[in-house]
Amino acid sequence: MSTETVQEVSIESTTGILLTEVAATKVAALLAQEGRDDLSLRVAVQPGGCSGLRYQLYFDDRALDGDTVSEFGAVKVVTDKMSTPYLMGASIDFVDTIEKQGFTIDNPNAQGSCACGDSFN
Repeated sequence: MSTETVQEVSIESTTGILLTEVAATKVAALLAQEGRDDLSLRVAVQPGGCSGLRYQLYFDDRALDGDTVSEFGAVKVVTDKMSTPYLMGASIDFVDTIEKQGFTIDNPNAQGSCACGDSFN
């Protein structure tokens, strides 16, 4: 059993992304609503926004060369090789409050973000 624990830690440190249980449940519900079990949640970092980099979260059925795949229950999270270093240690959550609803990303690699919180550097 200790070997499995070591492997899980190794997978997390390699992929760097953590999907909270609440977020995984929401993603699974959205996939069920779409009636698709062949899609993964792709998390990417793209140039843009007022701070320089912007997150993208979307469902994808493609497998790109160099992708890193993490599994959280039935949910697969995929990052491309360019985005992975920016997302090491990032945590994706889903919030549903009166003030805000949607996915949030807590990224320890972000040195700063814009006032609207839409991009980071």
